[in-house]
This record gives sequence, C-alpha cells and structure tokens, in this order.
Amino acid sequence: MSRPTQLASGVALALALAPLAGTAAEFNYTLYAGLERSDNIQLVSTHPIGQTSLIPGFNFSLVEQGADVQANVIGDMQYRDYLGSRFSSQTQTSLAGTVNWSVLPQRLDLTVDDYASVQPVDYLASDAPSNQQQTNVLSLGPTLHFGVGNGFNGQAELRYLNSYAQKTQGFNSQRGMAALRLLRQLNPTDLLSFNAEQRHVVFKNHDQGNADYNSTELYSRYVSKLAKLDIDAALGWSRITFGQANHGTETSPLARLSLTWHATDRSAFGVAGSRQYSDAAEGLMQPITPGTTVLTGGINGDSNTGSITVTSEVYLERRAEVNYSYRTARLLFTVAPRYSRLTYSGSPTFNQTAREFRAGLDYNLSPTAILSGYFEKERRSYQTQDRKDHATSYVVSLTRQVNVHWSWRANFSRRWRTSNVPGAGFNENRVYVGVSYTR
Repeated sequence: MSRPTQLASGVALALALAPLAGTAAEFNYTLYAGLERSDNIQLVSTHPIGQTSLIPGFNFSLVEQGADVQANVIGDMQYRDYLGSRFSSQTQTSLAGTVNWSVLPQRLDLTVDDYASVQPVDYLASDAPSNQQQTNVLSLGPTLHFGVGNGFNGQAELRYLNSYAQKTQGFNSQRGMAALRLLRQLNPTDLLSFNAEQRHVVFKNHDQGNADYNSTELYSRYVSKLAKLDIDAALGWSRITFGQANHGTETSPLARLSLTWHATDRSAFGVAGSRQYSDAAEGLMQPITPGTTVLTGGINGDSNTGSITVTSEVYLERRAEVNYSYRTARLLFTVAPRYSRLTYSGSPTFNQTAREFRAGLDYNLSPTAILSGYFEKERRSYQTQDRKDHATSYVVSLTRQVNVHWSWRANFSRRWRTSNVPGAGFNENRVYVGVSYTR
C-alpha cells in the first residue's frame, strides 16, 4: 500500500471512529452481498464479454452533533470478485466525511474533511474494470473565531489539502488555503458575509506539463433560511495565476446560487447555478449535509465509479440546474435537468458542454416492498475533438424488507452510448440479486 493510500485509509478510520466517543453519536451500517451479471463488462462496441461478479461489502453513516465534536461521515467499501479469473478483483471505497472539534468553544475549531471515490482513468473511454482508479482528497486545519465590532464577527481559516489518484500521477498535489471572513447576522434567518480566499497549489509530478498555480477569490455571500425558502447566493471576483510563464493569469467574475422553495409539505423546487474556477480535486470535494445517509453509487452492490475527469488542469465551469421533488406517504418522485460547460485553462482537449436529464421514482407497493426506477440521459460534446456522445441509462429495482434487519434486492439496469467516434459506443444489460443486513 502506497503512502498516500495509507494516509487516506488512516484519515477515513479517524473520521469513522472519532465521533464514537461522544454520547450523541448515531452510527448505522449495512452489510451486503450479491451476484451481478453483465453481458458487456468492458463496455465495448464489438465482441462483448459476459461476466458474473460476487460483490460483498458494507456501507455506514455516522452523525454526531455534540458540544465539542460535530461529525457527519458516510462511506461504502465493496469487494468485486470477477468470477472465472478473467479480470482482476477490485476493492472500491467511497467516503465523504467532516469532523469538527471545538478545541476552544466559540474561539478555535479543528476541522478534518476527507473525500474518497473511484473515478475513471480515461474519461473518454468506457467505465470498464481496467479504466477505474481510487482517488482521495484530504483537508485539515484550524478555524479561529474572533469579534470585530459593529455587529460583525471574524473568522480566519488555514487548510492543508492533499489530492491523490492511484493511476493518474499528474493529479497528485499539495495545497495550502487561507481565508478571512467577516460575518454579520442580519436577523435570526439571514447571514451576510464578506470573504477573501487564497490557495497555493503545488503538483508532485511536472512531467506532463502540470502548472502550479495560485487562486484568489473575493466575494460576498448571503444566506437566508426561511420557513419555506432557502437562499445561498455569492457574488464576487476570482483570479488564477500560473507558475509557468506560458500560462499567464486569468480572471473571471464569480457567482454561485442555490435556491430551494418548499412549495407545499409534499413538493419542493430547486435552482442552482455557478460560474467559477475549479479543478478535479475541488470537484471531488462534495460537502454533505447533516443526516445524509446515502452516497451516489456504492449502495448495496451498485457501482462506485464517478464521472470526474481526473486531471491537474484548472477549468472555468458554468453550471445550471433545476430540480423538483414530490413526496407522499407511498411515493417519492424527483426530476432534475442540468446544463454544464467546462473550459480548461491549459489544454482545450477536455473542453466540453453537457446537457443532462435525470428522474427517479420510489413507490411503496406495501409496507415492506419498494419498487424503484431511475432514468438518466446525457448529451456531451467535446468542441476541439469534434466528438459528440449520447448516453442513456435506466434502472428498475425491487426491494423487500424481510424483518427489521434483513432485506433483499433485485434490479435490472440497461445503459447504452452512441457516438460519432467509431468504436466509442456500447450497449450493456446488468442483473443484480443480493441480500443485506442493516443495524
């Protein structure tokens, strides 16, 4: 095991165990095992290979909201045994966790964040077993709280960040982040802040032309939490300064918006958008809200693989999303169209525009049986490569709760991709049957 992998494993263990010392900790876990059959395990356009896999694993959630320790950690680890020894077995780990320790209450905090996931090596290739790698992003450091006067409070942050990819060595980096914030509580529901952030990014391997860089962000942020409306909006300016002369400096307005309207007790609308500089490491750091118990993928045998383009390059991202959810005692329906455009600062190879549509449905057939369906359609174009991919997938699943601890699940999934690049398309069908034990 490499040193970065050992570091990630140690941090994951610390995140999982630290809150257990508190009396307010809530820890839940699921052990599962299942068989999966794919008729095209390598996701190729010709000569597909069928493969049966044995998939044991476990996932967990841990929440603590104590006076001294606050934590929210979710994780999944699964072992994929490709029966018949045609492919090498794999262990896949996903983790998203935050632990905050109030060293001096209302004065000094120490925060540790860790995000582990499985991502593709070559984003343009299919999600075959050989095109997967483990990634990890670790962040830790202190936060100092202080009074300013005139209704303002101050907050100073220092963070050390480490990014690691199992195969894409150019992604590995060390980062430092310093931030200064002035906050004013306008009323019990509204908070206004002025923020200055500085990042220094150094890559460990410069063989692929990786350019170290500094990032500066200056922005104001407004957060409002009302009975039926949540608003989180930021507006400001950002600059990227690269360490290599041929890369230069780039500037752009910065804007972020997240709005959720709880129209009724059953339905909610959401709007989200952003214009900002980012890179793959920051894209892998997806915060979770208190009480979250589900990771994207990696649940009771589902695939852990994400969709981040794991490179060292900085990009300007423009995203917009609308979502709607409707819930009754027996039904949960969600729909979320999304648009994104990424423009890379270094090489334009991965410049891309994507339009996505996602919808999900859970229906309680009985108090112990749930029928679920999920549909996703994506159109993605790469401008400089003259490449256009159209991908579609759906999953139909039946889950039966046998008793308070035991359940079983069976699902059928189908996905396919068409492309104007010869050999880039594929068709695949999968069937999964498994059992699980939940504490």
